[in-house]
Amino acid sequence: MSDKIIIFDTTLRDGEQSPGFSMNLKEKLEFAHQLERLGVNVIEAGFPISSIGDFEAVEAVAKEIKGPQICGLARAMERDIDRCWEAVKHAGDRARIHTFIATSPVHVEKKLKKTRKEVRDIAVKAVKRARQYTANVEFSTEDAARTEKEYICEVVEAAIDAGASTVNIPDTVGYSNPWEYGDLIACIFEKVPNIQDTIVSVHCHNDLGLAVPNSLAAVRNGARQVECTINGIGERAGNASLEEFVMNVAVRKDFFPYHTDIRTEQIYPTSRMLTRFTGISVQPNKAIVGANAFAHEAGIHQDGVLKERTTYEIMSPKSVGWAGDSMVLGKHSGRHAFVTRLQELGFQMEGEELEKAFAAFKDLADLKKTVFDEDIIVIVDEQARAEDYGKYKFGELKISYDEDNRPTAKVRIHSNGDTLEESGTGDGALDAAFSIIKKLTGMEEATLVDYHVNAVTVGTDAQGSANVILEKDGRRAVGRGAHTDVLKASVIAFINAVNGFISKEASEKARGV
Repeated sequence: MSDKIIIFDTTLRDGEQSPGFSMNLKEKLEFAHQLERLGVNVIEAGFPISSIGDFEAVEAVAKEIKGPQICGLARAMERDIDRCWEAVKHAGDRARIHTFIATSPVHVEKKLKKTRKEVRDIAVKAVKRARQYTANVEFSTEDAARTEKEYICEVVEAAIDAGASTVNIPDTVGYSNPWEYGDLIACIFEKVPNIQDTIVSVHCHNDLGLAVPNSLAAVRNGARQVECTINGIGERAGNASLEEFVMNVAVRKDFFPYHTDIRTEQIYPTSRMLTRFTGISVQPNKAIVGANAFAHEAGIHQDGVLKERTTYEIMSPKSVGWAGDSMVLGKHSGRHAFVTRLQELGFQMEGEELEKAFAAFKDLADLKKTVFDEDIIVIVDEQARAEDYGKYKFGELKISYDEDNRPTAKVRIHSNGDTLEESGTGDGALDAAFSIIKKLTGMEEATLVDYHVNAVTVGTDAQGSANVILEKDGRRAVGRGAHTDVLKASVIAFINAVNGFISKEASEKARGV
């Protein structure tokens, strides 16, 4: 058995399904390129039949990404499988169809309302349908961890006979534990006679906090593909975290004598790109990529690290892409220092894009004493989104209070050379400003469903990064903004959410939706 573990990244599918983590087509493509740089073996790019947008994203990734295999998800239905192939076929011999059906008693009886034989027959039919298009077919027994071992073995054997080149044994609801899950994988290898004709994969969820331990237990019992996501995002409590699994294998060779193709120095840049696109940061104490992952505050720890880093660090920050000690950038820093820092952070910018980013850096440096890496990442993000945030642009915000401390907001925005301006009151300064923007842009029916602000860095002059989600007619749009004034950051984010709606409507109109 090979000691190589195939890394199957499902950030763009299972991860992106999670509320608040949606990305647009441009972001998905950029993220897929970063996954290629990271060295993942398989990118599950989406669920093509679920929506036109998902189909277009999978198709675009299949056309543009050249290294990894490109996979699409399909239920065990002919129309799903056919639609999936139409999206992934552009990847040629790297195209994969991933079809699935549930096998646990509660799913078979309550959801599918079928017999176990009917479910097995559907699985076989689905695999055979997919094999008409490609030999690269993955089959999943949804909710395998709550399925009887004998039945799992029966379905897996039938799927392999039908032509499945990979069989996936998911812990769909995060119910299992390493001892139980490891035994399940071992049982499959022991009792399925044709198991050597396929690759056994695992897909673990984190509802009980055991997604990575379960994946590691599965590998020790013969699984050779692990399905995971960057930062562990995904449905409910998330999926197995790619960075945690990979670094367990990299650091504990004595316990996990395996290897992956992951370029570990790309882990941190990949994690940061995802937080840029979704606007949702990882918790500070998150393993591998959290802000405190390599921080040492206790005196004993600091003393030990200064003498010998391995006293309190089991891996080096640089091994996962942390840049190490930062060059201090400020208003006196030049273009060369800025470009060098961009490159150290994993960004390649040139031409007009670089000029705009450098100008934004100088503007920010005038507002705060020191520009941190996180500030630079926000600058790059804003430049990347400039085209998406095209129609309305922030102009000015002024807040005043009357003698009874009631706020009045005055907002100025620009649109296609015109200046729009309005004043108004509300329950608070932001409520007043948001109401004005809705009136100026004709978005009175839009509802604010989520709003939060995070400090980009530390200090009283830190930038605030605001996220806004608006909903209208059952559709949602996300807007992000950053500024040293959190009120202005919030207004910028709200305006950009409005622009997001306009962009979506234009895209749907172009597709004839």
